[in-house]
Amino acid sequence: MISPEAVQFFLMLLRKESGLALDESKKYLLETRLEPLAAQEGYASINDLYMAVRNTNNSLLRQEVVDAMTTNETSFFRDRMPFDIFKNEVIPDLIKRNERSRRIRIWCAACSTGQEPYSLAMELASMSAKMPGWNIKILGTDITEAVLKKAREGTYSQHDIQRGLPTPYLIRFFKQSGMNWVLNSDLKRMVEFKRLNLLSNFSWIGQFDIVFCRNILIYFDVETKKTVIGRIGGVLAPHGALFLGGSETLLGIDNPFVRAGGMKGKYYHLNGAPAPVR
Repeated sequence: MISPEAVQFFLMLLRKESGLALDESKKYLLETRLEPLAAQEGYASINDLYMAVRNTNNSLLRQEVVDAMTTNETSFFRDRMPFDIFKNEVIPDLIKRNERSRRIRIWCAACSTGQEPYSLAMELASMSAKMPGWNIKILGTDITEAVLKKAREGTYSQHDIQRGLPTPYLIRFFKQSGMNWVLNSDLKRMVEFKRLNLLSNFSWIGQFDIVFCRNILIYFDVETKKTVIGRIGGVLAPHGALFLGGSETLLGIDNPFVRAGGMKGKYYHLNGAPAPVR
């Protein structure tokens, strides 16, 4: 049984290091995620893990606690609608708008094990005939190095594949290796993965035409959401598009965005963004 002191300590640590805003009702989540870590590191209980993290300067152990708690759910083409909008509305507009530079940059924040950025890469590869010679770069970032390692490898289990990946894309972009499926090298080259904490100043990553920041804001408190959204506005091109999760909203948060439509799964533009190119 995790002690009340340990619960409070870990909740404060998570909020400080990752922005994850949990309360005591999520005690079960602490136990589920941290018991395996405690055993892995040789501690008899979560309470012993708590004492070790609290009383030492072991930054690696602190990071492992954060990593264990921030590994998020993901799948290929999760909540299909945003990917349809990406392919049928946003990219056609960018093809016209960026005709001179022939360049598109996309950022997937909190990308976990890579299914989201690779889903976007597959959609773009399927449109390659409309974009010959274009320079397309996708950046996937996450706070957890372990999930980024899996993303870079591009190897997924049958369970991963069955969760949302269309069969034609499986045939075209993957090859089977034992019980797993491996992405082809051309698609992997479209995506770069880097470690990034959304609580930090990330202006160094440059400017993007499209940002996917889905299903992560729901874990932040209002002030953290405001800060992160404001910084995203700072790296989004004036004509750019921001995609959030289906259950996420910017209502009640002072922010620089306006909704680009009323349908669930729609995206956001910066306030005052130029109209779509027809």
